[in-house]
Amino acid sequence: MEPVTLTTPRLTLHAPSAADVDAIERACQDPEIARWTTVPSPYGRTDAEEYVRLVGEWWAEGSQTVWCAYREGELIASIGLHGITSHHAGGEAELGFWVAADARGHGYLTEAARAVVDWAFSELGLARITWRALVGNIPSARAARALGFRYEGLLRQGFTSPRIRHDGWIGGLLATDDRKPVAWQVLDEVDV
Repeated sequence: MEPVTLTTPRLTLHAPSAADVDAIERACQDPEIARWTTVPSPYGRTDAEEYVRLVGEWWAEGSQTVWCAYREGELIASIGLHGITSHHAGGEAELGFWVAADARGHGYLTEAARAVVDWAFSELGLARITWRALVGNIPSARAARALGFRYEGLLRQGFTSPRIRHDGWIGGLLATDDRKPVAWQVLDEVDV
């Protein structure tokens, strides 16, 4: 499939290109991105170039759709739908993202993710989008809850890294959900 550009009131989302390599490399120096995502650490220019190359392949295959989100020309996030599958009853995918350090706390991720989720349900005809995060990634969980995802449970040792396995959280959003945030026990415990 051809890459699609999405726009929101404050953001433009487009598939990353060679012009984005420097900004991606800079953003991925943030230890919090490496801590909570699967990006390589340390992260170098060749990693950013490989990411851009892979994203182009994924779009062409239709297996993943990944965007860089920009505010007034500044890269603030990367967001994508991974593992896209289609079924007679509607397809599914997993939502993944990272946010540049200086862009956190301003609602940009939620704004970008709403555009991606809307597009996924309307244009791809997905029936379900899954969200997963390492246990303890409170900002990611708060974003997923704000988008209307329902917390579905703990994935014991559900994530792997080169050296160990990690516990994870999982949530889901159905095309038929009303997307109003609901209580999440794992967040209610820290948001007291």
